[in-house]
Amino acid sequence: MTDFASFTLAAIQAAPVYFDRDASTEKACGLIEEAASMGATIAAFGETWLPGYPFFARALNSPLWAQAAAEYLANAVEVPGTTTDKLCDAARRAGIDVVIGIVEKDPRTQGTAYCTLLFIGKEGAILGRHRKLKPTTAERIMWGEGDGTGLNVYSRPYARISGLNCWEHNMVLPGYALMNQGTQIHVAAWPGGESSRQQVLSRAFASQGACYVIAVGGVGRPEDMPERYRELTQNWGGDSYIIDPWGNVIAGPAEGETILVAPGSLQTVLTAKAVCDVAGHYSRPDVLQLHVNREPPRHVIENGHESSGIQHEFDRPSQRAAQIASSGNGLDDTSE
Repeated sequence: MTDFASFTLAAIQAAPVYFDRDASTEKACGLIEEAASMGATIAAFGETWLPGYPFFARALNSPLWAQAAAEYLANAVEVPGTTTDKLCDAARRAGIDVVIGIVEKDPRTQGTAYCTLLFIGKEGAILGRHRKLKPTTAERIMWGEGDGTGLNVYSRPYARISGLNCWEHNMVLPGYALMNQGTQIHVAAWPGGESSRQQVLSRAFASQGACYVIAVGGVGRPEDMPERYRELTQNWGGDSYIIDPWGNVIAGPAEGETILVAPGSLQTVLTAKAVCDVAGHYSRPDVLQLHVNREPPRHVIENGHESSGIQHEFDRPSQRAAQIASSGNGLDDTSE
């Protein structure tokens, strides 16, 4: 008999300490440890969990907006940096993989934030990151647009993992790029305020990708917010789910601050993919193809000396492709 990998999936549904990067990091590290104590193999947080979703972005007419916007950017996270070091240490101590939504500060300009999913391995190292490709409605006031360098699937000992933010699941094509790389566990990160939509789109992704989906929402209640911004608050309850590769809900909806867990098996994934592999035998590349641009954007081209632009190892698609090829995990970084 074939020995199929089994794993435990965890959706961490909790409120961060809004506008406080350090306190949110400390809370995240405690929640990672708690998820590990519940047997989690991989634990996921909601969209921009650290240090919180920009709920104030729609309140442009409020005199509080300028103060909130500046404070939000000041508490954004640099990758890598002190905050990510602490998260990596927590994942290593707990012995689990972590996918967490962060507000990422652009290290080049220091003036732009991105809605980023950060992937951390149980070894205590950053696997990669994905910046949201298209912020939605008022989010565009606070977040810049990501690029194709982060549309990656990461091979772990138990499964291949991926993730997208919120309405990227409405865009269809980013998901197909991940399905083409054989994702088996996918994190669908949400702010937590669209219960019906986030369940429908997450279940659709699970069915289309024949993969488990950790659909994890954030929590944003008035009592979670700083008093100074409470009048701008919306009431978001999370509604996290864990979904199997057939699109069935196997855990949730979660209520309040909690950690939702569910078991999974690679056998279930492979059975579902044998029936419908949308980037393989259930595709028609002679009719439809997807082109993915994985080159990072270049804002300034300097002649005569090296650019001072900051770029990290996991931002270099050519190097990552070489690493994948040498590891023999079969992932394809040139989606068609």
